Amino acid sequence: MRPDEALARWNARFQREDYLFGTAPNSFLAAQAGYFQPGQCALAIADGEGRNGVFLAKQGLKVLSVDFSPVALAKARRLAAREGVALETECADLAQWVWGRERFDVIAGIFIQFADAKLRAHLFQQMHEALKPGGLIFIQGYRPEQIDYGTGGPKELDHLYTAAMLREAFADFEILHLAEHDDVIHEGSGHDGMSALVDLVARKPKTRDA
Repeated sequence: MRPDEALARWNARFQREDYLFGTAPNSFLAAQAGYFQPGQCALAIADGEGRNGVFLAKQGLKVLSVDFSPVALAKARRLAAREGVALETECADLAQWVWGRERFDVIAGIFIQFADAKLRAHLFQQMHEALKPGGLIFIQGYRPEQIDYGTGGPKELDHLYTAAMLREAFADFEILHLAEHDDVIHEGSGHDGMSALVDLVARKPKTRDA
């Protein structure tokens, strides 16, 4: 799919009064609240309508919410205003975006499975580079078994994750949590029902003299 076609598709999905994936944060990310410290800089990747970026901001983090869709980001800003938190937004194609180096303490990639294998490798590499030493990565995605459930997510097999894939992609990190599981989730109409999931929490090594 060409970038302009993808943008039109996502804008159309988000062009609705309600929130496609709801306004509550992803439950896996919310369960990691003990890791967050006020004042940390956080990046919410492909944050859509802002539910996860707003959650991080409510924990006292300085959050940059990046998404491809200006329609989604407008809704993210409205959600942030409603919840009384500051949320910086940037509209960008993550394949072309300049992520920066050692810029963020926290990076959240929740269901960022618009990416095929080639783009995913690029995104994961940029996540490595943009995270500060000692910073934390939080990822939740669908496994291949999700195609049979049909309760959300992509239909393309190469867009899906396994624990082994994530372990290899972040082999130089300290793996704090990595689990495959099937659970019922309710995240708006976009993710609703029994789901095949995989979760990762990983810490970038600190520099030797840290």
